Parts: sequence; structure tokens; C-alpha cells
Amino acid sequence: MQWAFGVEPDTGKVYYVLPGGEAWFANSSIDLWLQTLHHYGRYVSESPILNDPDEHEDEALAELRELAKELKEIDPPAFEGYVGFIWAEFLERWLW
Repeated sequence: MQWAFGVEPDTGKVYYVLPGGEAWFANSSIDLWLQTLHHYGRYVSESPILNDPDEHEDEALAELRELAKELKEIDPPAFEGYVGFIWAEFLERWLW
């Protein structure tokens, strides 16, 4: 899997760029993108349930809902849509 991100020069908005060139909105600014990535990484790395979700699927889904709530508090516009919004899509498919 290839990950590429880009920043819109005039607004500072961060986008995840798919291999075909389609851009999905990630965060409102580089600072908020870094805060979101840091919070996500810390949350997942400290969660015993998310480190072994197969044994605790219901609890893992509850933790992902809580994580999504916390990430939305960091950058609400990153969660205002679904199609083309990376965080909503990423958290939705995390357990797959």
C-alpha cells in the first residue's frame, strides 16, 4: 500500500492522495493532521483491545467509536462527510 499526502497551498488543508491521483480530505491543517495522527497512534498503541480485536469485537467497535469522537474534537471538519474523507473511511474499515 502506498501512502501519499499533499497540502493545498492556499488553504493549508491536508489531503491523502490515492495512487490514481484522487485526493481525499484528511485534515484542516498540517498542525491538526499531526495532532490527529499522534492521538490515533497513541490511542491504538495503548489499547490492549485494539491490539487484539478478534477476541473482543464489540469492545473494539466501542473503542473505535470513542476514538472517532476524540479525533473529531481535534478537527471537526475531518469528519463532516464520509465519501472522500479519510478518517471516517479509515476508522470504518479498521477491523476488516
